[in-house]
Amino acid sequence: MPSPTPSATSALLDHIAAQGKTVVELQRAMVAIPALGPANGGPGEREKADFLIEYLKSAGIPEVWEIVAPDERVPSGGRPSVAARVPGADGSRTFWIISHIDVVPAGDPDLWNSDPFALRVDGDVLIGRGVEDNQQGVVSSILLARGLVDRGLTPPMNLGLLLVADEETGSRHGLDYVAEHHPELFGPDDMILVPDFGEDGGALLEVAEKSMLWLKITVNGKQCHASRPDQGVNTLTACADLILRLRSLHRTFAAVDELFDPPHSTFEATMKEANVPNVNTIPGRDVFYLDCRVLPEYDLAEVEGAVRAVADGVQADYGVRIDFSPVQREQAAPPTPLDSDLVLRLTDAVREVYGVAPQPKGIGGGTVAAFLRRRGHMAVVWANLLDNPHQPNERGRISAALGDAQVMARVLFA
Repeated sequence: MPSPTPSATSALLDHIAAQGKTVVELQRAMVAIPALGPANGGPGEREKADFLIEYLKSAGIPEVWEIVAPDERVPSGGRPSVAARVPGADGSRTFWIISHIDVVPAGDPDLWNSDPFALRVDGDVLIGRGVEDNQQGVVSSILLARGLVDRGLTPPMNLGLLLVADEETGSRHGLDYVAEHHPELFGPDDMILVPDFGEDGGALLEVAEKSMLWLKITVNGKQCHASRPDQGVNTLTACADLILRLRSLHRTFAAVDELFDPPHSTFEATMKEANVPNVNTIPGRDVFYLDCRVLPEYDLAEVEGAVRAVADGVQADYGVRIDFSPVQREQAAPPTPLDSDLVLRLTDAVREVYGVAPQPKGIGGGTVAAFLRRRGHMAVVWANLLDNPHQPNERGRISAALGDAQVMARVLFA
């Protein structure tokens, strides 16, 4: 393949812009293959991975292979992630685009206006489970790879596509497995784009995440008849006071970082399990959950210690015993530097394609980019999305798939 000239790059962008029919065809095929993981009652990603492998090979992508994480819960015995590569002039560096191929269940079918697993097209809008989360990213990356092959272009560096399994249920059998068992895939100078989160218009570049700590907190006392509270220890009263006292965590961990929105750590009581089933019984056990999203500068062990100190005070005042355990615990990965090559290239590319000035931001939720940032790789999460994942009548846009592919092309050829 020849090295691209400016006119050849422009022709590539025009070629991508003309692929609206391909977007619909690919989305229609993928929507019809649900790819539900076993935790969501499905057989895994095998059928969808087979389709994508065959599609990429038939499109002439030079290198296509799969990485299978063992999982006895699925009929095939493993969870396949699909990798593909178009070699570049500089073979020591790769621009990776990482999307996921699993989806979540459709949920209540009565909330859908059409079959969730049969694509519906309404002008520019595509409707079906997975069209945005994360098949728009899959399609855009494939459009770029196909465009290089169709136009006979050699990119300045390798283009790598990684279509991973198991993102919806933790990535243990997806990107986490790939990064742990195949670290050789990612070089120190690689750029990694994860098109799995973003805002309508494409103005958000996610470069950092807060640490995430979900705690199950159990308050133990003594159940008794409500007419004789002196014979028991009311855990609901202690639980209510504990929830209010835990608001002090905002003062204990008071740092502010304007990269994030909100710019401070958050500590929110959320789910409450049922205690007694009748009005005239004082509960002897209450369980609630605390969702903590903590700025990266704090160690989660410090947060757990502060929760323990607050709980000890409530124990002493009410005569209860308070236990807690983490439901989820993820210490934040280092952020991707704002002056990194990828952030600068992506900023320019988004401005050129969508006419907006994108802003690097940190978010409170976790993304698969964290698996790579922890290993020292530069990763950014970005896409132009309607931001309606997991919802009934999930929607994506043909124009956004095409535009995102053009952004990816501009990053590659910058």
